[in-house]
Amino acid sequence: MVGVPLFQQIKVGAYVVRQRLKGNRRYPLVLMLEPLFRCNLSCAGCGKIDYPDSILNRRLSVQECLDAVDECGAPVVAIPGGEPLLHKQIGEIVEGIVARKKFVSLCTNALLLEKKLHLFQPSRYLFFSVHLDGLKEEHDRAVCQEGVFDRAVRAIRKAREAGFQVNVNATIFDGADPDRVAAYLDFCRDLGVGVTISPGFAYERAPDQQHFLSRQRTRELFRAIFRRGRGRKWPLNHSALYLDFLAGNQTYRCQPWGMPTRNVFGWQKPCYLLSEGYAKSFRELMETTDWDSYGTGNYEKCANCMAHCGYEPTAAADATAHPLKALAVALRGPRTEGPMAPDIPLDDARPAEDNFEHLVRAEVSAEEWEEYLRKRRADAA
Repeated sequence: MVGVPLFQQIKVGAYVVRQRLKGNRRYPLVLMLEPLFRCNLSCAGCGKIDYPDSILNRRLSVQECLDAVDECGAPVVAIPGGEPLLHKQIGEIVEGIVARKKFVSLCTNALLLEKKLHLFQPSRYLFFSVHLDGLKEEHDRAVCQEGVFDRAVRAIRKAREAGFQVNVNATIFDGADPDRVAAYLDFCRDLGVGVTISPGFAYERAPDQQHFLSRQRTRELFRAIFRRGRGRKWPLNHSALYLDFLAGNQTYRCQPWGMPTRNVFGWQKPCYLLSEGYAKSFRELMETTDWDSYGTGNYEKCANCMAHCGYEPTAAADATAHPLKALAVALRGPRTEGPMAPDIPLDDARPAEDNFEHLVRAEVSAEEWEEYLRKRRADAA
């Protein structure tokens, strides 16, 4: 069920083994590099683009991006956003990362992909990761715009015809129909693309707060999906143990340092999904973040998170420490019947803190902040 190319598995696996041999407990696996927050869509489940215009107009320079790659040292660089293809120098950024022999996953909604394909060269280190949250009906509803699914699929086919490697990434929300998700995974398999699939994180600033999954609901839903996958050879771009975790068979705590984030504010604490503060350097991020104060069971905002950006690093570390267990799960697939593994209790989690205003007000003028609040009130009305 794993769709990650063997070449990438070997290189990343060797990196993980080296870290363990060095005795490193905390190390980056994937750098989440956000060169901008601006997007050309406004998805109801997204909490990444709710900023005043002056922040949405910021860009990391090519040099800042490459410095972050060098400073972090992770073998994989994911470039999300916002919409990275809006960055005028995105081709130079990707070229510089590929030249460093880092695997690049360029995340895009694909609305600009056909127009900008000429900026890139096919490489075994480069993947386009197209945002595709289901079949046509589900995806267009998720992105709040009709016709996006068809444009994305057309762009995927064009990119593959041009020799590029293409994956898709899907975010699953409450109310998803397991049969429709299974049909979507069949569609992706037949389209010739690997799939990254993850339950949606409950962004506190997302417009739609009604369709985020609880952890128990996530486990039940993914068991139902995986039951339908027997023999269908879905090309899922995940470790077998992460998939087993989604099905409720592993008790994991997240490792947010495994996918550190560098964006227009700096190095984001503690992870890609939570903005609780910023460090000026990767070293400062690793050394000054109170990691034990975050994660499910530790912090209210993390209560229902099972997203791959926090738990794939945990699964990777578990696979390295217990290769026979990982092999057994890979051969049989996620278990979909029987008792689930104990989940993390939430009773002692510290209350959520609202850090947004404090962080953003320090970055904009008083006038722009008041204008931003006026626009939010108007949108809410």
